[in-house]
Amino acid sequence: MLPSPWDEQVLSAVLDSVEEAIVGIALDGSIELWSQGAEHLYGYTAAEVKGQSFLSLLPIYEVPALQAVLATAGAEKMTGCETIERLHKMGSKVSVTVRRTAIKDERGVVTGILESGRAERQNTQDIPSEAQLRLLVEQMPVLLWTTDLRLRITSNWGSDLEYSEIDAGALVGRTVSEYLKCNDTNTSPMAHHYAALRGESVHFEYERQNRVLDIHLGPLRSPSGEIIGCIGVGIDITQRKRSEEQVRYQATHDALTGLANYRELMDALERELRRAERSHHSFTVMLLDLDDLKRINDRFGHLAGNRALKRLADVMAGQCRATDLAARYGGDEFAVLLIDSDERMAQHVAQRIEAGVRDDQEEPSIRVSIGMAVYPGDGRTAQDLLGAADQALYGRKRKAACPNVTVG
Repeated sequence: MLPSPWDEQVLSAVLDSVEEAIVGIALDGSIELWSQGAEHLYGYTAAEVKGQSFLSLLPIYEVPALQAVLATAGAEKMTGCETIERLHKMGSKVSVTVRRTAIKDERGVVTGILESGRAERQNTQDIPSEAQLRLLVEQMPVLLWTTDLRLRITSNWGSDLEYSEIDAGALVGRTVSEYLKCNDTNTSPMAHHYAALRGESVHFEYERQNRVLDIHLGPLRSPSGEIIGCIGVGIDITQRKRSEEQVRYQATHDALTGLANYRELMDALERELRRAERSHHSFTVMLLDLDDLKRINDRFGHLAGNRALKRLADVMAGQCRATDLAARYGGDEFAVLLIDSDERMAQHVAQRIEAGVRDDQEEPSIRVSIGMAVYPGDGRTAQDLLGAADQALYGRKRKAACPNVTVG
């Protein structure tokens, strides 16, 4: 480690060389000091590189030379200026003129070197395009981030997203698990980051703070092809997902009542039949008929008839569990798919629906007839179950002698 506090020589170099890239390197190669000039020249912030190996900023052919300097720092005099190549954060090479000074502790023992560097003049023409690229990335309507091998965030951009309150670079130094408040490596997206460190490219959707991100995550590689971390890109697809959900809702629900439509009922019934065959459980199909709808339409008008259909639908929705499915079967007929139920439970639900209809004080009054079929006793196919429920329904309608139907 470099001496702490730094001696006057180091402090003077840091203070007097505002335009230079000042880097303090311990004998083990770790970075102990990183000036603003170094950040400007190499693109990394101090938080990203302090404690990391300086060798990662070197092209592979420059590594042996610096290793030799570190190994002989205590025995040989530092050379004068020399021009070498370094790697910029964006992956480009930077030609730098450097001079080195040995750093000693109070006993005169060399503990590291101080490297001062300036970019060669011919490379200064690259700075405007690099600055343009950084400006573009910072304003892109996406989230971008990179990490090191320990999943510590080394850069982040994307503050142009309206919902995002994260400024560019604000997450640098934090780990992905700290930001997500999740230490479980098996949960998404932590597991996906570890997959990227193994060289995999993954694509997934992730919901956070009521927003949905479409994320592409892959390995971040050095110019030599070695995996040095992860790189991720997240695009906000919240509006698209909401539009898709709205389209799906419209395709699977009845516009008047808001209940599931015939198509959704049949799909759900087929799924439940397959599940029941595997798990050997029972379920119930109920068919309901809004009695005298034609009379209501003829006497009060079709708006009142539509309102009567909606009133029955509201009662059904209120008496069904979240796992059940209430649907408009067609015209004045409705259906309920009661998951994991038997005849006794179905009778209880039917009685609650009847009571809800009786308690409805709105005019004109409405009545409902109900028939049911239980899997597997009344049938093992959708056709058989619906046929059995339909027969039970119209059997009760024929026996009805009062406004409320008694369900047998």
